[in-house]
Amino acid sequence: MTFETRLRDNAARTEALLGELLSGDARSDEITRPENLLEAMRHGVLNGGKRLRPFLVIETADLLGGDPTAALHVGAALECLHCYSLVHDDLPAMDNDDLRRGQPTVHKKYDEATAILAGDSLLTLAFDIIASKTDLADDRKAALVLALARAAGIGGMAGGQALDLAAEKNPPDEAGIITLQAMKTGALIRFACEAGAIIAGSDASERQRLRSFGEKIGLAFQLADDLLDLTSDAATMGKATGKDATRGKGTLVALHGEAWANARLQQLVQDAADLLAPYGTRAEILIDTARFVADRKS
Repeated sequence: MTFETRLRDNAARTEALLGELLSGDARSDEITRPENLLEAMRHGVLNGGKRLRPFLVIETADLLGGDPTAALHVGAALECLHCYSLVHDDLPAMDNDDLRRGQPTVHKKYDEATAILAGDSLLTLAFDIIASKTDLADDRKAALVLALARAAGIGGMAGGQALDLAAEKNPPDEAGIITLQAMKTGALIRFACEAGAIIAGSDASERQRLRSFGEKIGLAFQLADDLLDLTSDAATMGKATGKDATRGKGTLVALHGEAWANARLQQLVQDAADLLAPYGTRAEILIDTARFVADRKS
């Protein structure tokens, strides 16, 4: 099966599971689920997308012999958390965006308060899914919850967003940009790769290898995103472009130029491939993923 086919198939499986988890009858208990809030959550999640982060969870677990059903559920949990971050990032107090994947952002379709609550609900749902829907030993569930909490919190994505907002007034130097991006964008991608190793019960060295692979992928993803913000358009991207330059945000592309960025992307792909060399041909799909991240056009 080709990389494109696997990416498409896993995205469809993830989308179907997310639809089930966010349906009105997804819970067997009698907890009230406000319909308007649930609709806003669905709008923020069920809007297409490549589902790259769940794909990385599923494929790293597959590489290491992890349970595929558990990987699918952990991937769905991660996507809920990722989508929460997008809902909140789009708010007027943050990036103030009107479009996400070609559709009105949640606060535009509903209102700001509903968007905040939808994001809050998606964040907590992520941990609910890991705790209640994954058929894994308790120690593996605990390890997943801890790793995801750290990737999402003050030392990860949320902290990176805070640094990103501060950068609009005080642009960081190169080291600061790298730190910011590794936290804001890289942390969840890094978790996605390490999660596969946790699901499989891998030892510490193997977890670190997959975590390092995720770090390379995360750096490549943000660098490609910065290039696209500079060179692409809203119709292609499904969201506003040119925002970094408008707000005076420092990026590695702005510091070094497009030629340097393209060369750096290819080096990151090679570094990622080198990390997976011990797995031989079994790692081809993940190496293709690194190439896809570096070469993506949207």
